[in-house]
Amino acid sequence: MATDVHRPMTPTDAPASHPVPSPASAVRVHGLTRSFDGRPVIDDLHLDVRPGEFVALLGRSGCGKSTLLRILAGLDRDIEGTVLVPRRKAVAFQAPRLLPWKRVWRNVLLGLPGKPGRAVAEQALAEVGLRHRTGAWPKTLSGGEAQRASLARALVREPDLLLLDEPFGALDALTRIKAQRLVDELWQRRGCAVLLVTHDVEEAVLLADRVLVMDGGVIAYERRIDLERPRGIADPRFAGLREELLRRLGVEAPAETATA
Repeated sequence: MATDVHRPMTPTDAPASHPVPSPASAVRVHGLTRSFDGRPVIDDLHLDVRPGEFVALLGRSGCGKSTLLRILAGLDRDIEGTVLVPRRKAVAFQAPRLLPWKRVWRNVLLGLPGKPGRAVAEQALAEVGLRHRTGAWPKTLSGGEAQRASLARALVREPDLLLLDEPFGALDALTRIKAQRLVDELWQRRGCAVLLVTHDVEEAVLLADRVLVMDGGVIAYERRIDLERPRGIADPRFAGLREELLRRLGVEAPAETATA
């Protein structure tokens, strides 16, 4: 798989132990450090994501989750270490970031090379259930519709890596559930690797193959989620995984739950 390489060194400067891009990895991060005003927010971080794998990244606010995602997206290159990512990648943020002066279908095509026609946008919008809103203005969309338009803009790029930065954080509870189900369906249909940054432990267990906990600028813990799909929060195993991850995040379960 073709890759972009984000690193401050040239290949001839790389040490003998420097990782070699592998088709077994959709993402390979080696010795990544990112500092702000001399303070490392990410400190010698290592990460691998397999092609087609859904990974969720948890952590306290300020732990570097969104910084890592921006680096993987190529939006922050002031780094030390190596980042190997697919050339075809796309990002969806918490804010849909739709241009209000462009109709929905034109927003979906923003940044695409060449001159793709409206039909390309309509196909992506149909996939997220928004074909009927193709010609609408962004200000007329509900919060859930705007987020689906943002997803369509990501999917139209046919990404090998989809980066999601808390895309459901601003949605109401019911809309959030629908959006989570949509992302799960799209991922299973598309087969691309996904890295989801979230504060929601239930969301991580619901969607991910593997959950990572970031702390101190590194991946401090990881847990594989072996539950069958579709998943439900009523499953006792789901509750156990949720409590385990909450403990890793420093949140203790209520006494009655812990002793049940």
